[in-house]
Amino acid sequence: MVQTNSDSAAAWQKEIYLRGFAGKRLEVSIDPIQLEQQAQKSMSPEAFAYIAGGAGLESTIHNNRSAFEKYKIIPRMLQDVSTRDTSIEFLGKRYATPLFLSPVGVLEMVHPEADIAVGKAAASLQLPYIFSNQASKPMEEVAAHMGESPRWFQLYWSKSRELVASFVERAERCGCGAIVVTLDTTMLGWRTRDLDMAYLPFLEGKGIAQYTSDPVFQKLMDEPVSGGEKRNITLHSLAGLIQMTRNYPGGHFFSKLMSGRPRRAVQKFINIYSNPALTWNDLSFLRQHTKLPILLKGIMHPDDARLAITYGVDGIIISNHGGRQVDGSVSTLEMLPAIVRAVGPDFPVLMDGGVRGGADVIKALALGAKAVCIGRPYVYGLAIAGQTGVYQVVRNLLADIELTMGLAGCRSITEINAETINAT
Repeated sequence: MVQTNSDSAAAWQKEIYLRGFAGKRLEVSIDPIQLEQQAQKSMSPEAFAYIAGGAGLESTIHNNRSAFEKYKIIPRMLQDVSTRDTSIEFLGKRYATPLFLSPVGVLEMVHPEADIAVGKAAASLQLPYIFSNQASKPMEEVAAHMGESPRWFQLYWSKSRELVASFVERAERCGCGAIVVTLDTTMLGWRTRDLDMAYLPFLEGKGIAQYTSDPVFQKLMDEPVSGGEKRNITLHSLAGLIQMTRNYPGGHFFSKLMSGRPRRAVQKFINIYSNPALTWNDLSFLRQHTKLPILLKGIMHPDDARLAITYGVDGIIISNHGGRQVDGSVSTLEMLPAIVRAVGPDFPVLMDGGVRGGADVIKALALGAKAVCIGRPYVYGLAIAGQTGVYQVVRNLLADIELTMGLAGCRSITEINAETINAT
């Protein structure tokens, strides 16, 4: 898509200033730091800890951001950048932008419309949205609001292969264009902020809408759940049971409560949602159950990137889960060049982690990424102003990408290359 004067970054920039002249500002702050601070005021302490927090001392979150400062953009002049093309070719399809929305779970913690609000905002901008496996709304419901707008599905590989197959089949039916297998969360990381609050949203039945809407999972719920010690009932645990029941879909509150299914849903989810025994050989099972492109999310080592090609996957996403899994990990941006060298310049590589501005996106593209994903920023927009907040955060970033690209002397994404930056 070629940006024109009618829908360009300059037009959005002008709109912001004209609103200001009329005494109105955007609902969301444009500054990334202020945006996070603004969102914190709109979120419960538990929700903010879950979204903003990371593993351990949160050094990986810091590493993701600081890595961008090691590279500098080298602007070129007199290149006629009056027309700018931000579109990319990826996995045989044309996308209007190199920006994708990463999967983020349990969005009901920050806004009641959750994934639906994000889907609507993404669709209005024709931006690819990766549905979360831990969504607060079923994938079919979100897809229905997105029309033909591009979406993918993120898969957490559970202990039930039958459930894995069911999720993938549902993703195909609701128009997802790819399956993204998250590899780095076979166990929860040591998430300090969540542990300090002793709070896990899944225990209240939040973030499991893909499961409770799935026929295979409903069948699995009838199986006996082994293990689990009996605990004393407290007022706090009773409140949790009430939340759990309210979050379970359908029916009246007391009929759901008496059925015991909300409690069984949480118990079954906790028992099967992750699979630490997963290996490369399991990927063949997924290929047997879908014709969609398969991408692996969580690749951080060149050797794993090479293995991904060996096992026939279609692309990778360099990711450390936003610093939420391994404290003290290398940043995604610093591993990007080596991974691109390992797989070759034509292999589909995306990355996420610490992206907050247009310059970050330009640097990642210059180092070989085909596209870039964001997570926390759009969630902050959701917390502040729902669908409008998501739209404004993303629109701001898209404008920043386009203007930075043009001011650097690049007329299209294809002109962004290793010569666009230098390393310090």
